[in-house]
Amino acid sequence: MTSWRTTIGGIIVLLIPILDALKLLFDGDPATNPNWNLLVPQLAAGIALIHARDNKVTSEQAGAGQTGNVPKPTT
Repeated sequence: MTSWRTTIGGIIVLLIPILDALKLLFDGDPATNPNWNLLVPQLAAGIALIHARDNKVTSEQAGAGQTGNVPKPTT
């Protein structure tokens, strides 16, 4: 996990709306339901943060090396 900052942030962003929705679903009051229109974008943001790369991580550290028949630069 080279981008641990954004991964942890993404996990937190995922857990908060999921736990809040579960609390509303199982509180025993049938009148309270989660706001699904708000929950879906929050989940998408959490997933995006998990897949994001930290600013301090280089492309090589993230595994985005050169592939294929790309010529190496001459010095």
